[in-house]
Amino acid sequence: MDDMRIGFPASLACGVVLVAGCSFSFSAGGNAVQRTTVEQQVGDQLAAKVGQRPKAVVCPDDLKAEQGATTRCQLEANDGSKLGLTATVTSVNGSDVNFDIQVDNK
Repeated sequence: MDDMRIGFPASLACGVVLVAGCSFSFSAGGNAVQRTTVEQQVGDQLAAKVGQRPKAVVCPDDLKAEQGATTRCQLEANDGSKLGLTATVTSVNGSDVNFDIQVDNK
């Protein structure tokens, strides 16, 4: 068990490089991507890249559907360690919104 708790943050850190370049596309259905959608997609991508889902991903706000718009979120590993991340809109095409995520190094 201890190996898993220690291993997850290391895996998470390795996954940062992989996730940082990921782009997500969603229909915004208005002028923003709902925070719950951002949270879900971040968790899904981390699970796919590092093989474990974070304990939680929490974003305080929706992500505005405007190129360059950002929202800061926090992810929590299963061992309780926390990392910040930024979701940034890279393009908007009608109701489709593309965004990248960048997980903090520390």
